[in-house]
Amino acid sequence: MITILTFRLTAGADEADFVAADKRLQAEFAYQQPGLMRRTTARGEDGEWVIVDVWRSAEDHDRCEAIWGQDPVTADFMTFVDGPSVRSGRYFELD
Repeated sequence: MITILTFRLTAGADEADFVAADKRLQAEFAYQQPGLMRRTTARGEDGEWVIVDVWRSAEDHDRCEAIWGQDPVTADFMTFVDGPSVRSGRYFELD
């Protein structure tokens, strides 16, 4: 399963600080989650950000999502994310 999250940073957020928070999240939280196979963060030319995660299963993603807000690393990451701009989707491979 693939999840795609798009968002913008909060007004006045420092991009370098966000990138540091994202790297910390990736190392200390994301790749500690069972079933996460790949995670990529990128920025578009218009300032929109995207995170693409590849999961072994939807259940693995759901377990991660259930604990997302309970971790201080994720809380720090979310201080940079403009909530109203967040869009997410779940996609399932065809093979």
